Amino acid sequence: MNYRSYTLSNFRQIPQIAQLSKEEQFTIEVIGTVLPFKVSNYIVDELIDWNNFAKDPFFILNFPQKGMLSEEHFQKIAKLLKSTTDKATIKKAVDEIRLQLNPNPAGQESNVPELNGVRLNGIQHKYRETMLFFPSQGQTCHAYCTFCFRWPQFALNSFKFAMKEADLMIEYLKVHPEITDVLFTGGDPAVMKTKFFEHYFNAILDADLDHIRTIRIGTKALSYWPYRFTTDDDAEDLMKLFRKVADRGISISLMAHFNHPRAMETEAVKQAIKNLQAAGVQIRSQSPLLKNINNDPDLWSKMWREQVNLGIIPYYMFMARNTGAQDYFAVTLEEAWKTYQKAIQKVSGVCRTVRGPSMSCAPGKVQVLGIQKIHGEKVFMLNFLQGRNPDWVGRPFFAKYNPKAIWIDDLEPAFGEEEFFFENANLKLHVV
Repeated sequence: MNYRSYTLSNFRQIPQIAQLSKEEQFTIEVIGTVLPFKVSNYIVDELIDWNNFAKDPFFILNFPQKGMLSEEHFQKIAKLLKSTTDKATIKKAVDEIRLQLNPNPAGQESNVPELNGVRLNGIQHKYRETMLFFPSQGQTCHAYCTFCFRWPQFALNSFKFAMKEADLMIEYLKVHPEITDVLFTGGDPAVMKTKFFEHYFNAILDADLDHIRTIRIGTKALSYWPYRFTTDDDAEDLMKLFRKVADRGISISLMAHFNHPRAMETEAVKQAIKNLQAAGVQIRSQSPLLKNINNDPDLWSKMWREQVNLGIIPYYMFMARNTGAQDYFAVTLEEAWKTYQKAIQKVSGVCRTVRGPSMSCAPGKVQVLGIQKIHGEKVFMLNFLQGRNPDWVGRPFFAKYNPKAIWIDDLEPAFGEEEFFFENANLKLHVV
């Protein structure tokens, strides 16, 4: 299959779009003017059930839906688009709305380090052992998720993380021997040509850094364009590169994003998985828990079982981040924990590697362990899976029960405590 993508400028060229009413098409235009919209022909032709598109998970995952903006914001943009308003006025209104959608969730700006007084805008270093690298050639995607927490990467230049200088990455790694994992992220690094992967990976290999044990690739290509690993013109060269890295003793982990079990059913994705595994790549899976998409424990247990059957390690169940279209996708912490609990009960131990539900918030990755009554007080039991301060990891804490809570900001300390132990802590990474 030859790759083709559709954006706001040409989405009406998708043959199946004719099935949508004029009002539904206009909704896509309104929401897509504020939140990024892009979809690949693989999703359009092989994943979406167009006989039931309104409820299809992949249609909702990629095509903007009415509830993804507040009614006030929707009507404001709709009115401007229907008028003869000039583009500058529309852009001003759009940017004002975008800035109200929390474009910097979890304090990402605080993750950006400095080297010799220079701010490294293509690197994030939030957790001691892991450095995120944003290669400039990988700061787009084969398709955009409507729940994406990195939507500002594609919509607001002032919030963009990107770097093309491999030498700065290596220099930073040399002065931080505590880093064991380099995570290539985006956007989606798998949109890059193999020559760019070679540029960055060979720089790491040539630097011969003993402390770098794992290279991770955060990608949704297995769900949105599996041909990247099979029939793309440089797919074979990419597999050879992965094997070269693995043969040098550095683990290659592909952090795959599967939001629904149907994403693993096509022959294209099954062949891509085989190719990656033959090249020495370990595949782990993660996904947010999303209302209107996958808030069903049976779906999650089915997804985890199928992943294990395909040789994939279930890794994370996340909460939808507090940005963008969160209100459309968010479930409460209580609902998330119950979904996780019911799902994990239905699978064997080999599937129980998945951790969750987890909030990737400012202090770190906070897991909801459950709800319990302790000394007469109903509380959330929580735990740090990762933390800006490594001493927080594995440290349980408690919050007052709040049935409406969807994020850590909605919680208050339990047992009469005035604040959580991590509140008012320095957001910068604690390297110890």
